[in-house]
Amino acid sequence: MSASTTGTRQIAMVLDLNKCIGCQTCAVACKSLWCKDEGTDYQWWCTVNTMPGRGTPKDYEEMGGGYKDSIPVRGIAPSREDFGGGWKFNHSEVFFDGNPEHKPLRVAGEQPQWGPNWDEDQGAGEYPNSYFYYMPRLCNFCTHAACVDACPRGAMAKRSSDGIVVRDEDRCRGYQFCAEACPYKKIYFNYELKISQHCIGCIPRLEQGVAPACARQCPGRLVFVGYLDDEDGPIHKLVNEWKVALPLHPEYETLPNVYYIPPLAPAPFNEDGSVNEAGSRIPPEHLESQFGPGVHDAIDTLKTEVEKARSGEASGLMDLLIAYNWQDLFPDFTRDPIDITWD
Repeated sequence: MSASTTGTRQIAMVLDLNKCIGCQTCAVACKSLWCKDEGTDYQWWCTVNTMPGRGTPKDYEEMGGGYKDSIPVRGIAPSREDFGGGWKFNHSEVFFDGNPEHKPLRVAGEQPQWGPNWDEDQGAGEYPNSYFYYMPRLCNFCTHAACVDACPRGAMAKRSSDGIVVRDEDRCRGYQFCAEACPYKKIYFNYELKISQHCIGCIPRLEQGVAPACARQCPGRLVFVGYLDDEDGPIHKLVNEWKVALPLHPEYETLPNVYYIPPLAPAPFNEDGSVNEAGSRIPPEHLESQFGPGVHDAIDTLKTEVEKARSGEASGLMDLLIAYNWQDLFPDFTRDPIDITWD
């Protein structure tokens, strides 16, 4: 058995894409907590991309990694330019130089060619049937973590207590084999410290009963956090009972533990301007390319339960997804961080 599959419990997330408004609050919460130090200027461990889109790093889905029939797939490590971001702005000129002439905020130096969510809100399709949706992405806490298997230094491991993938930065030598192996390309290289870095699921918060920053700060209540084996928790119900929460790109064979409720969309218009209630504005083949063939049954279940709720019938799934009480999103992690004395 691989070292990355020996965990006894597994923290997982479910993100309801039908609630995401692309506000980037999760990204900013993560950035302000974890990516303020030397060499992390361009790092955004949590990003919210517009789909369909090229994502971040740019075209990550074409960079390889993961497994095929349990055999590692050769991948490449994204470059700094693939990620973009971390630019310098003329803050001094605008805010501190005392020049009475208005100076707009702009990038100082070379103009950027890409960055996180560079293609925001562009989407696909043609008017009046254009479409897009937002997709937050972070480390997937994979059960079969390709990054762990790829590290020759033993610097990466899955914690048995919660399945979070962690890194010993003292052992890391910056080879970036982990970044090559990760098919989701959510591992960043710190060019100042010469080590790789990635999301650790806000471990210090989890250990104190506090939800990760991205989940706790989300104004849309779209992020569920819990243990996958907790049959009374929302994660198990959405993934294993209702089967409406699906992993991103299951074909990578890493068994990710971040799941998504696939997006619904308004019905498309026919050429005469009438509404095609039986149609789908987001092409089913696109959703299958993201979430696998199980997405069709998941969409059918979602639509069925939505109609039940609209007609006044009870729907346990809709009650769960609406999350009338925010504590229901992560029942094991509702402690207020203000009540904790952090070391």
